[in-house]
Amino acid sequence: MAALDNVKLKEVLADVALGTLQLPDFQRDWKWDDDRIRAIIATVTLDYPLGVVMTLQTGGSSRFRARTLTGAQLGEAKEPELLLLDGQQRLTSLFQALSLDVPVETADARGKSIQRWYYVDIAKAVGPPADRDESIISVPANKLLQTDFNRTVVHDLRTMEDECSAGLFPLQFVFDTQRVNSWKKAYIKADEERNWDLWGQFDEMVLQQIRTFQVPMIRLAATTSMDAVCAVFERVNTGGVPLNVFELLTATYAGDRDYSAQPGSDYYRLPDVWREIKQNLAGKYPVFGRLEQGIENGLSSSDFLQAVALVRTWERKQAGVGAAVSCKRRDLLELPLADFDRLAPRVAESFAWVGEFLQQQCIVRAADLPYRTQLVPLAAVRAIIGEGTDSLGAEEMIAQWYWCGVLGEMYGGSTETRFTRDVEQLVAWLRRAGNAPDTISDAFFIADRLDNLTTRNSAAYKGIYALLIKQGAVDWHFTGAPLNPGRLDEYAVDVRQIFPKGWVQQRHGQSLPTNSIVNKTPLSYRAAQNMTGAPASYLSSLVAASDMRPEWFDDVIATHLIDADALRSNDYERFYADRSRQLQDLVDSAMGKRTMHRDAMGDGRR
Repeated sequence: MAALDNVKLKEVLADVALGTLQLPDFQRDWKWDDDRIRAIIATVTLDYPLGVVMTLQTGGSSRFRARTLTGAQLGEAKEPELLLLDGQQRLTSLFQALSLDVPVETADARGKSIQRWYYVDIAKAVGPPADRDESIISVPANKLLQTDFNRTVVHDLRTMEDECSAGLFPLQFVFDTQRVNSWKKAYIKADEERNWDLWGQFDEMVLQQIRTFQVPMIRLAATTSMDAVCAVFERVNTGGVPLNVFELLTATYAGDRDYSAQPGSDYYRLPDVWREIKQNLAGKYPVFGRLEQGIENGLSSSDFLQAVALVRTWERKQAGVGAAVSCKRRDLLELPLADFDRLAPRVAESFAWVGEFLQQQCIVRAADLPYRTQLVPLAAVRAIIGEGTDSLGAEEMIAQWYWCGVLGEMYGGSTETRFTRDVEQLVAWLRRAGNAPDTISDAFFIADRLDNLTTRNSAAYKGIYALLIKQGAVDWHFTGAPLNPGRLDEYAVDVRQIFPKGWVQQRHGQSLPTNSIVNKTPLSYRAAQNMTGAPASYLSSLVAASDMRPEWFDDVIATHLIDADALRSNDYERFYADRSRQLQDLVDSAMGKRTMHRDAMGDGRR
């Protein structure tokens, strides 16, 4: 499967220049700073170990679109013989510094982009090896080495004579024997008595080391599977950004010869396809993410690929050619372009249907979405059943499954196994060919959980917030109609505290929770501005601003499942007990099942 040998650096860099060695397209652009480039050049001049580089032979079943290393210019496209999996930064740095007649694009210690030429100080280089790092000099693109905030020119290296006079050898043509010999003659001529011996030492201690330097190279066989390539890359790429399946598929789809052979086709651009899908979805349904924060914000490419894989493996199982419904990494890596191209439009339409479903549940903003992961099997089920999800009773069944997943907090851990069960079980249940999914039968909500729902980190917290809006909560400032999905951003609706925490703690200490969802409700920013102090004091301001009779405003308060009398009397204990019961009933209604209540368990708060 793999072979290890040593290859001369000169030959490796020549392969880079010729396009024989290229990068698979999933590799990110290189970015090493100036100090690291100087250090690796010093390593080569000392013949110290560079570290193994890993390559993949081409021509196997795992076809990747390839691209040249940064700086390599090919006259025409060329099929590589090897793809570089590990060693991109090292080889790109050495290729640019030792083989190109243009300054190297790099960065300083602060990350600012700079251009540099690399030289060796001959006199320093023939000294102790410990001083070798200091002998490698980087020079700005204008070849003026300056100090004192660029006010003093230390070396002007714009001509060969200037370089020889300074004793700084330019590394960009170190492998070009003719140019090295020309530079040597000019250097010795500048000061023959001193430089003849110095050059001999430099040639032996530095140039000869570079010319004979060998790179240990592992060659993976062309038969290496896609999953193995991915695993190997992730193990060797410990210092970089983890490789994801989307990037691998981008490279393999782009290298799909059947697609590129079609009339009028170039190559398949998966990122462009995904960008169009995501922009259409998030543009209409903000719950899928905020595009200004990046294409992967919210619904991700991985989520979409998982939904496609679930549909594909479900179809294969139904046809008797697949063993299981699954969306593990292996399933994604084995997803053929032809199947993705066929299923992607259907899955995209299914996610749009999911967006509509979430609107009906009053979940319209990404920050209010309880579980992004739960949307993956839901979209897959829609893609499998199609309009069957709109049939009589199906919408109620899907809503029950959804709310059991949210309020039972069923998608908080590992999800791939649950994806599989939910797709198969929900499809069968909706077709009246099976029992309710495990997500429904296994879900439960203990009443005391209300006390602990304090932040948006909990899916159930977000779920109860959405259910309060869905069941008809009316804002305490904009009282004309119940809150609805289209008004949430317009009114700056958020979760607002009902009784002030400090006020409650002064009177009740820690005996009653103050920061739980029981003491919060969805209200506009304008309403919250008037909610200063205890409810008995701020209700009069809200009533006055609403131009309503107090008893009518009590009805508005009741739409939030709140006892208005308890508010008016500042009775927090009564308020908390009553609202807990009403929220529990709301949860029970959404889940379609009664669960363990506070009265049945005993009140554990006291």
